[in-house]
Amino acid sequence: MRILRTPDERFTGLPDFPYEPRYAEVGDGLRMAYVEAGPAGGEPVVLLHGEPSWSFLYRHVMPELAAAGLRAIAPDLIGFGRSDKPAEPADHTYARHVEWTRALLYDALGLTGVTIVGQDWGGLIGLRLAAEHPARVARIVAANTGLPTGDNPMPKVWHRFRETVRKAPVLDIARLIQAGCTTTLPPQVRAAYDAPFPDESYKAGPRAMPGLVPTSPDDPAAPANRAAWQILTTLDRPVLVAFSDSDPITGGMAPVLRRSLRGASGLEHPEIKGAGHFLQEDAGAELGRHIARFVTST
Repeated sequence: MRILRTPDERFTGLPDFPYEPRYAEVGDGLRMAYVEAGPAGGEPVVLLHGEPSWSFLYRHVMPELAAAGLRAIAPDLIGFGRSDKPAEPADHTYARHVEWTRALLYDALGLTGVTIVGQDWGGLIGLRLAAEHPARVARIVAANTGLPTGDNPMPKVWHRFRETVRKAPVLDIARLIQAGCTTTLPPQVRAAYDAPFPDESYKAGPRAMPGLVPTSPDDPAAPANRAAWQILTTLDRPVLVAFSDSDPITGGMAPVLRRSLRGASGLEHPEIKGAGHFLQEDAGAELGRHIARFVTST
């Protein structure tokens, strides 16, 4: 596996993101990056980003959690942010991303009593980690995400996104993030989303991820996701379903998750107004307050 590592100088001057990066080895010769905020002894809240963003996405969520006395931990998925980047799309599989993230959270950091927050691909990975290692997990927050098994069709807008990523000769990361927001991103924020990718050779992760989403019942990841659904529907951990009101990609999953997951029953689930797919960008502080209240009250 050929591995690329983004030069550190690409990450200088990031707006509203003063956190020092930390690193851990997660297997396959890969180094995975993460940042933290809040007291080291606080209850851990893991913030998993999606495609094609990185932990910078959570910069307005983390201060809210830290202010509530929680330990906010935001990793960069392998292939994204400051984490190492396998150079070929074929290096990326759903199973590998689950395992790399598991190795960081449970082996390298030794986390227990975790609240897992997942948005977009962060949810596809986080829900699997919660289902497969329930003894480590205290709570789950699902935010504009799902756990597809290939048994139901994906929305047309998602198929258009997948084709855009597949066909684009130059993958404009910042433009993809902007397309998933209702607010206009300032130039310095757009630059921060481009920072992990000096050129096209670094973008194998963003290129690969849409194709790893199960879209047919015989997808390689479908059996593991079906097994995870069976566990999550009976798991007695509190679940917060915190979706925005303006996400055409995952919006239809909110009622499914509220209805299907045992831990979601009897809880009040916020609908964040005026936010798009990347609700952390459009309403990060509000999302952070919802998560903090959920953790401290359950």
